[in-house]
Amino acid sequence: MCVSRGEATRSSSGAEQVSSAPTVFVVDDEDGFRASLARLLRSAGLPVRDFASPAEFLSEYDASAPGCLVLDFAMPGLDGVELQRILTDELDCDLPVVFLTGRAEVPDSVKALKQGALEFLTKPAEPEVLLDALARNEECRRESAELAELRKRMAELTPREREVFEHVVTGQRNKQIARDLGTAEKTIRIHRGQVMKKMQADSVATLVRMAERLDI
Repeated sequence: MCVSRGEATRSSSGAEQVSSAPTVFVVDDEDGFRASLARLLRSAGLPVRDFASPAEFLSEYDASAPGCLVLDFAMPGLDGVELQRILTDELDCDLPVVFLTGRAEVPDSVKALKQGALEFLTKPAEPEVLLDALARNEECRRESAELAELRKRMAELTPREREVFEHVVTGQRNKQIARDLGTAEKTIRIHRGQVMKKMQADSVATLVRMAERLDI
């Protein structure tokens, strides 16, 4: 879900993750519903901030704050889908959006989903359904962060280390790699050690999983 405890963990890809306490931002003009939803989310252990209007949310918007947005679709003045458009097109914001609406109309949901909404739910959304949507968002966020970290590590490899990386993950031994690359086996051992160090891989199996994530 959209929650963290500020702990460092190591994923199956070998990438170390440091949580950054993502917040669920709730925007809904119905005071009672908004308060009830905020209580539900907090009871599930999620950090929450709630706003009575899109304008109020925008006035306090912080591009560096991670999380996701639970957004009422129909509100007076600036509505939910317009707020989504502003965030996406004008502010280059990638906050995932879960829409809540009192009426489920196909054209509305299609438009919201085309603009990148994670989910479009009808009020009152079942708690399990809403929490499941937020959990999927957290999983996507975690996977994106892991992949970005792996790409960063990959970019630190020299061209030769990259070649050695690609050969190692196919299961080749140092002698075979040296023959293919036309260099000494001792040199390959050095490059291989640098690859493992820079990629922060503790085994060839971990390196193979990284290569799969990187489509190598």
